[in-house]
Amino acid sequence: MVMRYAICFLICALALPTWAIDKLTASIDKNPVLVGEYFTLTIEANGKVSGQMPDTSALAQSFVTGPVNTSSRTQIINGSMSSATTWQMQVMSRRAGDFTIPAFEVAGQQSRPIEVKVVARDQDASEQKDVFIKVSLEPQSLFVQQAALYTMKLYIGKDLIEAQLSEPVMKDATLTAMGQQEENYEIVDGRRYRVITRNYLIQPQKSGSFTIDPPVFNGQVREGYRRMAMSAIGDSIEVEVKPIPNDYRGDWLPSELVNLAEEWQPDSNKVIVGSPITRTFTLTALGITKEQMPDIEVPSVEGFRIYPDETDRNQMARDGRVISQLVASYAILPQKPGVYTLPEIKLPWFNTVINRVQYATLPARTIEVVADPNQPLLPAQAEPQASSNSQVPNATVEPQIVYKEAEKSIVDWAITTLGYILWIVTLIILLLKSRKQPVTDEILEQKPAMKDITALTKDLASASKQGDTNAFYKSLRRYVEVGKKRTVKSWLREQEPEIRDEIAKLQASLYSANKTDVDILSLYKKIISTEKREKSGTQNRLEKLY
Repeated sequence: MVMRYAICFLICALALPTWAIDKLTASIDKNPVLVGEYFTLTIEANGKVSGQMPDTSALAQSFVTGPVNTSSRTQIINGSMSSATTWQMQVMSRRAGDFTIPAFEVAGQQSRPIEVKVVARDQDASEQKDVFIKVSLEPQSLFVQQAALYTMKLYIGKDLIEAQLSEPVMKDATLTAMGQQEENYEIVDGRRYRVITRNYLIQPQKSGSFTIDPPVFNGQVREGYRRMAMSAIGDSIEVEVKPIPNDYRGDWLPSELVNLAEEWQPDSNKVIVGSPITRTFTLTALGITKEQMPDIEVPSVEGFRIYPDETDRNQMARDGRVISQLVASYAILPQKPGVYTLPEIKLPWFNTVINRVQYATLPARTIEVVADPNQPLLPAQAEPQASSNSQVPNATVEPQIVYKEAEKSIVDWAITTLGYILWIVTLIILLLKSRKQPVTDEILEQKPAMKDITALTKDLASASKQGDTNAFYKSLRRYVEVGKKRTVKSWLREQEPEIRDEIAKLQASLYSANKTDVDILSLYKKIISTEKREKSGTQNRLEKLY
């Protein structure tokens, strides 16, 4: 029994250092620091710690932080063993001021808070002449979902050895890098600089006042035979984002300039029946992305068949502006002669310069469709001559042709009867096969479709129960576009006014500052109820046909 207690005591004594620490300390390698300059935060625990690490999430409120690196060491001096665990991370502040690094806790031990002074950079300092950053935004006043071009230029006046360049940050906005970075050289104040240029596409998703935090450079340059650490940060830019006007209707298209043009091939107002016409639309817009470009709908015209052809979308950056272009082609086939008028095409957009709704239009066009001269004409029937009591002298009497049916023998009647019987049997077999095959094919085609629409309906129901308007709208788009194989715009036209109004409120609550309460659970029930009524009505109509 004594031996058993001794073994247990020995095991506990050996295992004790794995969960107990004596002291926890935190320190930084420099203080004060410059704005945009990285410094190293070190947290050290005297003792070996297994599976534990300090919580550094509170630092994200005031600093930009890098990943945490963990290391452990064990020393034996004069028979005495000691262990230590260290956590290190890179920390940087984008703004000047006095900050506090909070206390950390590991295994019941706490470190002391650290006061850090972040000093603004002196624009006249010699270091700034070696490396500096310039940023710009065009335009600086935006509407929700309007695209702006953010340009960053990094000027380096010495030989660069290694570098780290962060990206700009803006809350409630989408930032996308445009193209590859460019490198060239510029002369500034008589000094030659290597210039690295990056362009970013910024699209705010909510209205209000926001700040674009600039990119930060940290690296090393060569000066003679020495390696010198360098850092730089650009200026912050304040942005005012305006909401979507409440009276705007249609696809939201905020832009400084929108142009709609068309091209006809052949370019003639007189065409031949059956000859195809290619109508190509080119929509160009300034300050929006290619994904925002709306589809161009061509109204149907009686006497023509219209077939959509390929559509191409592109975007580019030029002179500090984002330019997007959509090219859509349609094949038009005239069916019969006549004079036709193709209606005008009208596309609404919001002019962000004058804050007013405008329209990109194409005027109506009159086309004359003529018959094909190479097509043979049907012979015209001769008009009957007027009857007259007077007989024409020397009239030629036409000979009369008398048709007489040939008499059929018993063999002829037997062959004819057998042919009719075989024809009837073949017709019955074809009818039986045609009834079975469509039903089977229809069931096979409907099973995956029913499975997909059921899953999408469940996602829509789940989002409505959670009360998440953003998730509900995304699920509704997938339900319509994937499950119904429709666009949201065309699907909304067929819905009841009550559903259209609720979805308009939902979109306004997502993309504008005027928040409107939307009962998405009630909206979901209305949508499903409408779908069930339409499905029931379709089934009843099909049953009456049979």
